[in-house]
Amino acid sequence: MMTIHEVSRLAGISVRTLHHYDAIGLLPPTALTEAGYRLYDDTALARLQSILLFRELEFPLRDIRRILDDPGFDQTAALKDQIRLLELRQAQLGRLIALARETMKEGVTSMKFDAFDKTEQEQYAAEVKQKWGGTKAYQEYSQREKDGAIGDPAGLMQCFAALGALKQLDPADPQVQAAVRALQQFITDHYYTCTPEILAGLGQMYTADDRFRSSIDKAGGEGTAAFAAQAIRVYCGQ
Repeated sequence: MMTIHEVSRLAGISVRTLHHYDAIGLLPPTALTEAGYRLYDDTALARLQSILLFRELEFPLRDIRRILDDPGFDQTAALKDQIRLLELRQAQLGRLIALARETMKEGVTSMKFDAFDKTEQEQYAAEVKQKWGGTKAYQEYSQREKDGAIGDPAGLMQCFAALGALKQLDPADPQVQAAVRALQQFITDHYYTCTPEILAGLGQMYTADDRFRSSIDKAGGEGTAAFAAQAIRVYCGQ
């Protein structure tokens, strides 16, 4: 067992941070001494390492807790995802270093901003959060995938085309809400049980992820992804 001060020195984080992790249920101590001091065993240290890796990858604490508390969480598989994300970050840092060296050598001769692009890294991170953050849905999706009974991309795009055809209406209009309900049922029938919570998260992703937004707008016309997100917020009571 290690004391909180020993863990703080080992991990290079403050005692205050460890107190916060305990307070939000992210990293509770393994035991308490009679005097109330926190103690941590090897299992807790392994969890802390996972937390710090995800924090290094800029995952919010609430997402990290949801991921680590997932009963289906696979440490080895998660490490592979973390390694891939770190490799993407390494590649992006390499581009920044090359740009800085070129600028130092030649001066600012042209505006080059592609080195700052984190799109691929952010998209992969979103996939990791979705993969490990929705236990039952991900497990159901995986099982359907194994059974060869997963997905109908064309049908899904038809759902968005139907929403796109209603863009002139208010998102709260009964026709629009019926189209959202049809979308939710389609996802349940072809991918995984789409609860209101999951649907709300998907609605946010439809506009936050460029790939989703582009595909949805292609199916239903420019602005369909944003309209679908608004309609979903109404449907989910947000």
